[in-house]
Amino acid sequence: MNDGADQATSGRERRSTRRAVVFGSVAAAGAASLAACTSSAHDTARDTAAGRPGTSDAKEPGTAGGVVSVVADFGAKGDGRTDDSAAFARAYAHARARVADHTGRTVIDVPPGRYLVTGPGALLNGDTPGDPANGLRLRGAGKRITEIVFRPSGADAYLCSNNDTWANLSFEGMTFTSATPGASFFYSYSTGNVQDYRFSDCEWLGEWTYGLALDGSDTNSEMRWEACRVGGSYRKAFLYCGLSQRSKDPAAQDQFLNYWFTDMKVEYAWGNFLEFPYGGSVTCRGGSYIVTGTRPHADPEYGTTSTFFRFPRATHAASVQRFHAEDIRFELRNPDVLVIDSHWSGGTIRFNDCDDTALAFKPFSTALTAHRYDVGPRGPLVRYDSCQLTGTHTYRTPQSAPGRTVARYDMCHFATASQSAMAGPGTAFTDCLDHA
Repeated sequence: MNDGADQATSGRERRSTRRAVVFGSVAAAGAASLAACTSSAHDTARDTAAGRPGTSDAKEPGTAGGVVSVVADFGAKGDGRTDDSAAFARAYAHARARVADHTGRTVIDVPPGRYLVTGPGALLNGDTPGDPANGLRLRGAGKRITEIVFRPSGADAYLCSNNDTWANLSFEGMTFTSATPGASFFYSYSTGNVQDYRFSDCEWLGEWTYGLALDGSDTNSEMRWEACRVGGSYRKAFLYCGLSQRSKDPAAQDQFLNYWFTDMKVEYAWGNFLEFPYGGSVTCRGGSYIVTGTRPHADPEYGTTSTFFRFPRATHAASVQRFHAEDIRFELRNPDVLVIDSHWSGGTIRFNDCDDTALAFKPFSTALTAHRYDVGPRGPLVRYDSCQLTGTHTYRTPQSAPGRTVARYDMCHFATASQSAMAGPGTAFTDCLDHA
C-alpha cells in the first residue's frame, strides 16, 4: 500500500516537474507570440504563469522535449468554454524556440477535446521571414475527436498565419470550426520560404471567408490534403491561390504549383472549393464532391453560384496551367452549382473516370451547363476520358475560334444530352454514348 502511494506521489511530481520545465523554457519566446492574441488570452497566460510551480528549474529555450501536449504541458482545458488561446500560443513559441539550424524539432499533440481559441495566430504565428524554419507537426486525435473552435472578435482574422517563415507543416486528425462567420483558417505569404503543407484526416466546419489564402511571389507550393472533409461554407474559397493583398504585381503571382487532393469528402453548403486566379498545377483524385445548399445572398463577384473549380483569369505571366480530376463523384443538387468555370487561355484540363450524373433525373439536370470554358487559339486543351456527364458543356470564344481540336471526349456517356448538343468550337468525340 505504501509503495503504491509513493509511486502515485512520484508520478504526480514527475508530471508537475515536466510542466514546470516546459512552461519555463518558453517564457521569453511566448511573450512575442502572445502579442497576437486577445486580451483575455493575455490574462489567461498571466494567471497560469503566476501559479506554475518550479520556475527556478526552468530550462533555457530549445532544450525541452520534442513532443509536447497543449494540455499536459501548456495548460489547455479543451472543455469548449475556457479560452485556450494562450496555451496554443505558448506551444507554438516552444516549437519556434527549438528550431536549430533552420530545422524544426517539435510535435505538438492536441488531445481529445473541444478547444476554444479567440486569438488570431494562436495556433500558428510564423512571422520571422529572415529566419525561416523547416518542420512543424500539429497532431490531434482525429476528426471530431479533437476540435479547435475559432471565435475571434472580428471576421478579419486568421487562425494560422505564415509570413515567409515555415515550410514542411503537418496538421493531422483535427476539426477546425469557425464560430465567427467570415473568419479565415490560414493566411500564407511567401517569397520563397513557404512550401510542403500536409493536411491528413482533418475537417473544416462553420462559415469561413477563406480556408487557405495564398499570397506572394514564389513557392506557396507542394501542398497536399489526404482523407480530409471540407464542410461548412466559404464566402470566397476553401483554397484561394493569388490573394494579391501584398503582392500587387499580377506577373509576380504566378508561382503557385502542385496541390494534391486525395480521397476527399468535399461536402459544403456554398461557396467555391478551389479558386486559382493566377494559374497553378492541381490534381484531385478520388472522393465525393457535393454542394449541399445555395448562397444565402447574391455576391457581387459570384452571384448565387457555387463552383468546385474556378479559374477566373485568362492571361498569366509564367505559371503552369494544369488541372486534373480523377475518380470523383460530383453531386449537382441545384442549377447554381458548377463543376468547373475556366477562363484560362492555355494549359490543360482533364477529367478521367468522373461522374456527375447522380441527380440526372432531376427536372433541371437536362439544362445544366456545369462545365464552362473560355477557349482561345491556344486552348486550354480539355479532355474527358471515361466520364458520365449530365447536361451540356459550354465553350465560349471571347477570342478568335480555334482552328483545331481543343476539347476531346473519349468513351464518355452523356446522360441527358447528345454529342451534337455537347459540341462546341474545336470539340471531338471518340466512342461516346448519347443518352438512351
